[in-house]
Amino acid sequence: MEHNSTFPIKQNELDMLRDEATSYIKSIQWEQGQRAKNKDKDAKDESILLYLSRAKGNGVTDVTSVSKTILELKKRLLPESIAIPICLNQTLYAVQEGITLGIWAKDSYYDSSGLSSLSENRSALDNSGKREYESKMQTATAFMLFSTAYKVLHDLKTVASDDLSVMKNKFAGIPEVSLMSPLKGISCALFYYDKYLGHPEIIKTDKDVIDFTVVYFEALIAEIQMRRGSLEYTETIVDRTYKLANSEFAISGWDNVFQGTAKSVEFNKIQFEQIVGNRDAKHFARRLTERMLSYDFEAKKNPFQELGGFMPVFMGYGIPGTGKSMLIAAIATRLKEHSDNLDIPFLFHPMPDTLISTFQGGSAEKMVDWMKPMQDPSKLIFAPIDDAENNLQERTAQGVSAGVKEVIGVFLRYTEGAYAVNYGNSSIGLFTNLPEMLDKAVISRVQGRFKIDGARTEHDFLDQDHLWWRKLDTTMPDFVNMHGPENYSYLQNQGLAKNMGEIFNVSDKPTEERVLEAYDKAASHFKTNHHLFYANLYKEIQNIFPFFSSRDVRNIQSAVSLRLTDFDLEEDWFNNPEIYFKKDYDTKFNMLQELMRANMKGLDFSEIRRQEVVRYLDNVATIADTDFKRKVDARINQLNIETEAREQFGQKS
Repeated sequence: MEHNSTFPIKQNELDMLRDEATSYIKSIQWEQGQRAKNKDKDAKDESILLYLSRAKGNGVTDVTSVSKTILELKKRLLPESIAIPICLNQTLYAVQEGITLGIWAKDSYYDSSGLSSLSENRSALDNSGKREYESKMQTATAFMLFSTAYKVLHDLKTVASDDLSVMKNKFAGIPEVSLMSPLKGISCALFYYDKYLGHPEIIKTDKDVIDFTVVYFEALIAEIQMRRGSLEYTETIVDRTYKLANSEFAISGWDNVFQGTAKSVEFNKIQFEQIVGNRDAKHFARRLTERMLSYDFEAKKNPFQELGGFMPVFMGYGIPGTGKSMLIAAIATRLKEHSDNLDIPFLFHPMPDTLISTFQGGSAEKMVDWMKPMQDPSKLIFAPIDDAENNLQERTAQGVSAGVKEVIGVFLRYTEGAYAVNYGNSSIGLFTNLPEMLDKAVISRVQGRFKIDGARTEHDFLDQDHLWWRKLDTTMPDFVNMHGPENYSYLQNQGLAKNMGEIFNVSDKPTEERVLEAYDKAASHFKTNHHLFYANLYKEIQNIFPFFSSRDVRNIQSAVSLRLTDFDLEEDWFNNPEIYFKKDYDTKFNMLQELMRANMKGLDFSEIRRQEVVRYLDNVATIADTDFKRKVDARINQLNIETEAREQFGQKS
């Protein structure tokens, strides 16, 4: 569902609710349910859960005060001082602001869903009215707790420890979550939060307070996400976005940006020089890393986006065994090394293999969870999809699962639709052996493409052997005898190209037959007027390939922009980040414009435009034809086998 309208959350409206929020922190009452008290029977850490469930016998209400517990913590953590410890203070403030925002969200839901008028006329409601009232109360409570927890995470997640696994191991879960009414909901949530805070095993240092609070409110969101399916009357929650004034904080339905953002996936470190051949792919990968590293964290945008050289979605394709997985690792390695050097947070975020779910709607949910972190402007994100044809297969093909269709739907929405946000800090890479099996709409999102064709020359194959046998050569030098040819030193051809022009065997005309025909036809009519020539050529191409659209034309335009920005960043910029990387956005933008101008002196715009059009259209035709060719080849192969079998059979008899 699209989020179609944005509603502001104004600061002065929140100011009026802060007293109510503070009153909950000062004191709430909660009577534990029997199930929560019995939860310690199967707990992983009995001492903590026993401690949580030590209430005064069933049926007796517990009164809890978070602010009192915090004062006791202050005495324990900073016994000699009158001041409140920094993290404790920050946490208390975040929880107060979180509850304030939760109350605002609840009030907003009351008004938009008609719950306010149901409450006012409660005594006169019939049975269906009572049911609706109770149902809306639960949804209001869930939304209030979700908004509270989400705001707390927004304020504390960035200052919490990177690795929360120790705290998660100490944490034994939330024994119960009440959605009966907003008052009961917040009382129950704060009751267990307070119990944990007071536990000497959980909080040993000031930093533990923030870490525990993040773990607790993440768990609260997870509990609410689990019950989402049973909530009714959620239209006014899911079809709008609530945005906090003068802040980046926004609530879009039940979406949780912080889900799954925490950890970068481990990968093997590989340098580009260890990959043989693939000049086009290596060059593209290098440009991608330089462009991502130019992202400005203050301005939350990338100067290369303005120059037209940034690719939110790209594709690498080639036959099996040419180094796709190595290339993914090499891009990740290069980004990680530079990010560490520049002190920038980096997330390596490959699509998991287990994305397609057998449950209806399950794949879409998992895909949203995977796409969501790409909207986090606080880090660089490289998100490869290896063997992309598995999850993004042509939807019209026979036997395509519902899960694949869900995944593609989410992918399209998040790459260019109501949800699409790209700050210039994240890039999704599709890697595939079978580009022709990818969904057409997915391919049309691809703004940069390159071939991964492995070893191609005599020197490439020499180097491939060298890389393999040199391990043996170091331990037993005389055994392999690694002396190479006289005029070539190993790996000298595996370095990076200076620019794309070096790589292309620039052909003047298309190589694909049908494209060439259209090209010649357009050229014969419009020799002098370039713009008319291209307009006519695109029209001809559309007659041959009906799926060719204005998005393809835009992709050609971005390919031309990529060529115009196809210049190296200066070497000393990497060695001294102050020169470029640490500068403000405008300075970076101006420095890049200077480089771009210098680079363009040797280029001819109309020539670059022609080359890119020819490359792209050849590519369209290759992908369209490959599927047909593959079927024909398979059939020929089958006939050959049958013929040979008949012959052999005849000889035997």
